[in-house]
Amino acid sequence: MAADAHAPTASEYIVHHLQHLQNIKQNSIIDFSVVNIDSVVVSVICGVLGLFLLWLGARKATSGVPGRFQAAVEILVEMVDNQAKANIHSNESRKFIAPLALTVFVWIFLMNAMDLLPVDLLPVLWQGVQGDPHAYLRVVPTADLSTTLGLSVGVLLLCFYYSVKIKGAGGWAHELVTAPFGTSKNPVFALILGVVNLLMQIIEYVAKTVSHGMRLFGNMYAGELVFCLIALMGGAAAMSLSGVLLPVGHIIAGSIWAIFHILIITLQAFIFMMLTLIYLGQAHEAH
Repeated sequence: MAADAHAPTASEYIVHHLQHLQNIKQNSIIDFSVVNIDSVVVSVICGVLGLFLLWLGARKATSGVPGRFQAAVEILVEMVDNQAKANIHSNESRKFIAPLALTVFVWIFLMNAMDLLPVDLLPVLWQGVQGDPHAYLRVVPTADLSTTLGLSVGVLLLCFYYSVKIKGAGGWAHELVTAPFGTSKNPVFALILGVVNLLMQIIEYVAKTVSHGMRLFGNMYAGELVFCLIALMGGAAAMSLSGVLLPVGHIIAGSIWAIFHILIITLQAFIFMMLTLIYLGQAHEAH
């Protein structure tokens, strides 16, 4: 009875699973002093694993008949390279951007794939290590807005870099105040159009960056929430049917959603990579 009395409610269960392991307690919506330690650690582990897999594929590459792993890596590399060629027309820039896009795809795919682990597996193990049944741990870095916006801001900075590199500081500055509405020979109209153009450019950069990060975050956050709801669904069914549907509900609903989620995690990694290539390609083009 004591255990039942202290069992978390459905709301408490979900709130607990959506709370990050943080260095300090967050007291406001925007607080740059807060670090989501779990997101940082898991993303670094996924990044190292992704680099190791790519290195392993390159190391074991042969000119003969490729194995399944080598063939999969070659298909992935060729796919990313074709997309890079379609969006980045500078051969010099593509030498850096194509490997970057490949790394982004693999890294985000691995971070997304953490959502396929059982909801309670790593959090329960972490609670055992800490000796605290209320210890927090989230294992999907891309379901953390700080991670996805950090990635999109990184892409924005690269866009700034290539805008200056390709067009020059003066050329890019001129573009900021003349596109998209052009300019005028009349000094007054030219000033007005310059301010309007600059505001439109700022809005465009902000909108692209926010939507770039929010799209990935929204899909992965929703997927994580559905897995929590599936776990609760089995428990609710068990309360009314003597526990018969607890394993059945988890297995059937969880398996169906996990199979469908494989498509989501792959698609979201591809979309983020494609938008990265598109935005960097736009940085190379003059208006």
